[in-house]
Amino acid sequence: MSRLQPVYFALDFETGEEALSFLDLNQLNGIPVKVGMELFYKEGPTILSNLHERGHPIFLDLKLHDIPETVRRSMRNLAGLNVDVVNIHAQGGSEMIRAAKKGLQEGAVGKPPLLLAVTMLTSTDQSIMQEEMLLAHPLSNIVKHYSELAEQSGADGVVCSVEEAAVIKSTTSLLTLTPGIRLVGGETHDQKRVATPEQANQEGSDSIVVGRAIRDADHPRVIYETIKEAFTYGQTTIDS
Repeated sequence: MSRLQPVYFALDFETGEEALSFLDLNQLNGIPVKVGMELFYKEGPTILSNLHERGHPIFLDLKLHDIPETVRRSMRNLAGLNVDVVNIHAQGGSEMIRAAKKGLQEGAVGKPPLLLAVTMLTSTDQSIMQEEMLLAHPLSNIVKHYSELAEQSGADGVVCSVEEAAVIKSTTSLLTLTPGIRLVGGETHDQKRVATPEQANQEGSDSIVVGRAIRDADHPRVIYETIKEAFTYGQTTIDS
């Protein structure tokens, strides 16, 4: 089985050329990266090959959510792309999660990628759930339920906000990867449930995803290393 890296840098760039140039220019060679829909849909498997050749551990963040057979076949294809971590939406249900796991096992050359289930997007809050999704339960209860469902269905971990990581750790043996990481005083943008690297450490997150705080920094390599240290050791301050 692959393993989660402490910090994944989100490659939120429009093209592969921009992403690779940024990594080279800022001496970020070989660091763990997250490739999301924007970049993958633009560049396809080529960007994954380029990153793999450069030694980057890769989290492919496509959040599959479809009928089980479609997800199984899709994961079978993704398993052969030299990525370490993939994900699906837990809301797809137990049959879909099991199908995703089966597809990864069918398509893997060697160890299959880790399978994470997204519990609830960090851009979602209680009001959205109640007023738009018509989900009456507290958000924390739904995240807990989805996590338990994911574990029972064969997922290796979940994607959740830092707010829910400790609860998930107390009731399951799942790995927890947490996006929505911001530095103290940083902009939240479209994220609603955010936290600092130190808070992620304190709540028991196994891994964090950081994008804008690194990408928009004057010295991205310095900020990456500082965030990694803060998350790993739970330091209380970051000089940004």
